[in-house]
This record gives sequence, C-alpha cells and structure tokens, in this order.
Amino acid sequence: MITSPDLKFILSRPAYFIAFGFGSGLSPFAPGTAGTLAAFPIYGLIYLLALNPVAYFALLFGLFVIGVWASHATGRALGIADHGGIVWDEIVAFLAILYFTPHTWLWFIAAFFIFRLFDVWKPFPIRYFDTHIKNGFGVMFDDALAAVYSIALIKGLEWMI
Repeated sequence: MITSPDLKFILSRPAYFIAFGFGSGLSPFAPGTAGTLAAFPIYGLIYLLALNPVAYFALLFGLFVIGVWASHATGRALGIADHGGIVWDEIVAFLAILYFTPHTWLWFIAAFFIFRLFDVWKPFPIRYFDTHIKNGFGVMFDDALAAVYSIALIKGLEWMI
C-alpha cells in the first residue's frame, strides 16, 4: 500500500496516470478541483474534433469505462478505493457538463462551481452511492450523478435567464 502517491507512482502504470488525471490529482490542494480544471483543455481538444452528439457520448462512455478500470486498479494499489488523487471521475463528469453548458466563459465558470458544489455536497442519492459502492464503478458513478444534477441546474438557470 502506498500512503503518498507521487509522480513516480503515477508514471509506473497507465491506469495510475489516467486515474490521477495526467498528474492533476497530485495537486496538494483540492485535487478534485484540479482534476475538474484539467477537463477544460481536454474539452477544448475534443471540441476541435466537432463530434456529433452520438460520437461525443460514445467517447464519454468509453472514457467512463476506462475510468472504472483505472480507478479500480489505482484504488487497489493505494489501498483506498476512492483516493482523493483519483480525479478521472471529475474529468469525465465535467466533460459531460461542458457539452450541455452554453459556450461562454461566464457559463463555463458557473458550471465549474456548480459541479464542485454537487461533487462536494453529495445530495441524495449521490452520498448513498458514494458510501455503498467502493470500486472503480462507484468512484465514477457518484460523479456521473453529480454531473446530472449540475446539468439540470445549468439548464434550469439557462431557461430562467
């Protein structure tokens, strides 16, 4: 069991590198926030591909499946199923949110804070799943639910404005 993962650890296996969000999960302060921020340039690269909605969500599904594998392998190696440095779940969830967010910086900033709120707060049933499913799927699933809540709030705000 590794108590304090470092760059050497995450570079030792592709699963660890992915789970730690290409290194963003090594942030000593708020790694989940750092992982969420890492989604912005990834979204920019995907956006340049101009994928149709089916292709975009097929890609997200693939990234989710990869996240289940990477998070499970990394959690097992660290001895902590949902180690704070595992941020691939935040990245994939935020990529889904950005798709539904109006493309202005103000909305992107609002989406960031809305997602962080739901990811930290974990309203029902997110907290239930977070505490009851402790494998790679559980790591990814609670953030997917936080993304659903975030998208609903963003769309509600967009409708009101």
